[in-house]
Amino acid sequence: MTARGLTARMSRAPSQPAQGPGIAWARRFGIRPGPKVDLARRRDARDNRGVTDADAAGSPNPVSPNGAIPNGAMPTDAIPADGAAIEGAAIEGAGRAGAFSGYTAWARGLETPLREFLRTETGSAAVLLGATIAALVWVNIDAGSYDRVWSTSATVSVGHWNITQDLRDWVSKGLMTLFFFVVGLEARREFDVGELRERRRVALPAAAGAGGMLIPIAIFLIFNGARSSAHGWGAAMSTDTAFAIGLLSLVRPPFGERLRVFLLTVSVVDDLLALVVIAIFYSDQVSMTALGVAVAIFLVVVGLRAISFRYGVVYAIGGAAVWAAMYSSGIEPVVVGLAMGLVTYAYPAGRGDLERASEVFRLFREQPTPELAREAQVGVAAAVSPNERLARSFHPWTSYLIVPLFALSNAGVVINGSVLARAFRSPITLGIMIGYIVGKPVGIALGANLVRILSRGRLRPPVGWASMAGAGAIAGIGFTVSLLISTIAFTGPDLAEAKIGVLAAALGASLLSWLVFRATDLLPRRARVAALIGTAESIIDLAVPVDPEHDRVRGPSESLVTIVEYGDFECPYCGRAEPVVRELLADHGEVRYVFRHLPLTDVHPHAQLAAEAVEAAAAQGRFWEMHDKLFDNQDALRLPNLLAYADELGLDPERFRAHLRKRAGAGRIAEDVDSADLSGVSGTPTFFINGLRHRGAFDIASLTEAVRAAKARAFVDAGNRLG
Repeated sequence: MTARGLTARMSRAPSQPAQGPGIAWARRFGIRPGPKVDLARRRDARDNRGVTDADAAGSPNPVSPNGAIPNGAMPTDAIPADGAAIEGAAIEGAGRAGAFSGYTAWARGLETPLREFLRTETGSAAVLLGATIAALVWVNIDAGSYDRVWSTSATVSVGHWNITQDLRDWVSKGLMTLFFFVVGLEARREFDVGELRERRRVALPAAAGAGGMLIPIAIFLIFNGARSSAHGWGAAMSTDTAFAIGLLSLVRPPFGERLRVFLLTVSVVDDLLALVVIAIFYSDQVSMTALGVAVAIFLVVVGLRAISFRYGVVYAIGGAAVWAAMYSSGIEPVVVGLAMGLVTYAYPAGRGDLERASEVFRLFREQPTPELAREAQVGVAAAVSPNERLARSFHPWTSYLIVPLFALSNAGVVINGSVLARAFRSPITLGIMIGYIVGKPVGIALGANLVRILSRGRLRPPVGWASMAGAGAIAGIGFTVSLLISTIAFTGPDLAEAKIGVLAAALGASLLSWLVFRATDLLPRRARVAALIGTAESIIDLAVPVDPEHDRVRGPSESLVTIVEYGDFECPYCGRAEPVVRELLADHGEVRYVFRHLPLTDVHPHAQLAAEAVEAAAAQGRFWEMHDKLFDNQDALRLPNLLAYADELGLDPERFRAHLRKRAGAGRIAEDVDSADLSGVSGTPTFFINGLRHRGAFDIASLTEAVRAAKARAFVDAGNRLG
């Protein structure tokens, strides 16, 4: 099962104890951490600074909240005659350099898709488990009331047309369509901007997903092939992603983020194939007329999407019409949700859309009329892909309400000694249970390794063999789709035995996954890391590699991990990220940090001048001192402030002023902006860790986990080269 969502709000980093997770990890793997840096003053400065309304609107910040120039800066009447010219030239030149709007004004309020998806799935697993337990308790206390409630008929009528189903079918065939819509959205996101955007990589999760379905089906048929129950083979094939990811978080495997992403990509293929199986093998006799009407309406919806038609209510009506036609055709209508999700494009926010959104929002602040409010709302929404908007809207509803409601209506089965004794002798129960517990991990491993062999090692699993085994084991939780197919394929005692098999498989798969990771902990250090991380090459997102001779580098010149940040000295979120980066450098050895300029002058009017001031300081060998000074004083970045900071740092004032007047640093800043453009960066702060874009939050916990994974992979790669 999948559905999806969107990554963590950029928040202030929590302070860490002296023996933080970075030092513990470094000692565990024999890597000596770097020296500790005193961050108390910097943390205090960050803790006392929030994001103001002016920041959120992208309007110019005052020199300070009370109008004063802080830190003994030069008074306004002492600004040199050419000061305004220098400041104005810097802002104007930034436009020519290609500065563009980003996330600082509003998009940081959004959470990136993958992390929120994983977090929503993790949280909803507890709700789903609670609904399952509630169904079991309810049916074992009063089976009659359970059946009466879910057998109640309900009719939806539009004119002379109507559909009548019991409540259980309305949940299974109606509401679950929305769940599969979110599945389709997530599948499309993976193909457009996720792990599958590099098309050659599709083969591996496709093979792993297919193998993870075919082997369980084969095991089920070994038990049931000569029996009438053989037609229920589909009940043993599909993974419930929400349950699997949720319980994986309880197992707590090392480098769990990478493992969860691998499980998610395999599950996308799993879900797509499961819906195809339902449509073909578990539908009633098909009415070709109704099917033709459904296809025709769907093509109209696709045509509207192709011409960028933006009215969501039209798509909702079209989707409902396709669902009704598919229902009338005899094909399980839940496939409509998947199809609608697959045609909903995902794409990162483009700088043109961000610039337009910033401009209309600024116009609204200047003249807050209803018309401009509507334009601002539309402009902001247009900057985010419809895939992300819809997933953000529907995913919590499907995860926390619809799927638990499905469990409540379908998981109820009477359990007593005689039922269990009969079930565990039943080929239906054994076929489902063993198919999931044994067949899933074996099938996923066989599929992935088949691709590795056929590609001669060019395509490898993104995780090591132990992680793949653990993920394969947890994928043996096949709740939602398995129960859906069971209710279609079986009735009476056979259905009860199938449900017991599904529940037993979920318990056994969780235990097996836990045992795999605990056994991996017993391996020697190098073998353990290799077994968890693997040897596959990561997709490199950073278009312009780090050049130590040219880039601004902090930390050891030769390091296992390189963090590149595209930042803006006036961006409040960059200000929050800066002490987190310093803490990472303090807690982790073998980590270096590279800062690249991305001044977003349409929302931060002093960012370009601040960047040029840092480069002027760099000309005198004081880049990082000025870098730190500006982030400590983000609300005071006008020219007199910058001149005062130069004086505090002991810079030659005439050289500093001349550097600014000539705009000598503008060319270098423009190079950084161009490299950001090539790497698809549209806002600040944006981080790359060993060339891979970090799409999560930049709090200390999130970045620490990303650095741990990057360091472990680099550690394995270095060992392979030496070995």
